[in-house]
Amino acid sequence: MTSKERAYLKGLAMTMDPILSLGKASLTPEFCESVAEAIKKRELVKINVLKNCADDPRAIAETLAERTRSTVVQVIGRKIVLYKRNNEKPVIELPKK
Repeated sequence: MTSKERAYLKGLAMTMDPILSLGKASLTPEFCESVAEAIKKRELVKINVLKNCADDPRAIAETLAERTRSTVVQVIGRKIVLYKRNNEKPVIELPKK
């Protein structure tokens, strides 16, 4: 992913509200499944890591990206943004290189 594409996705994520929240149970297989489903439908997903979650948000983002085969766009504080292109029905058109 180029820096131009990443900047574009960050701009889109700024206006989004988090659609998933990660609590003290941390990463469960069910949570990873729900993230994968959300990414398939939306391509760009924003996740909120609650304060009662003891794990590091950056480590959580890397693990989620690995399990869902997506890309970490950014991690700011306790917010994670993930992106994965849907090849069947693309929702987001990235800027040309």
